[in-house]
Amino acid sequence: MSDPAPDSRPTDGPEGEATEQPAEPGWADAMGELSTILAELERDDVDLDVLADRVERAAWLISVCRDRIAGTRLRVDELVADLVPEDPAG
Repeated sequence: MSDPAPDSRPTDGPEGEATEQPAEPGWADAMGELSTILAELERDDVDLDVLADRVERAAWLISVCRDRIAGTRLRVDELVADLVPEDPAG
């Protein structure tokens, strides 16, 4: 089951060839797809022809999620820092 990414956009590949670059999914979509991939990989009848593709997709989705977490953490830290009153003595 190696479905292409539902959202993709063409990008220039080597020597100007158009390639499909998947659009980054949102958090909920990425987590849902990771759950689906995990369920596929846990089955006894996993298709070895698509195993590497599914693991590669899962690795990319994990990277997307980690980046989203890091960005959210930074944004929250900035928002919280703005809430802390300045020290009038300093």
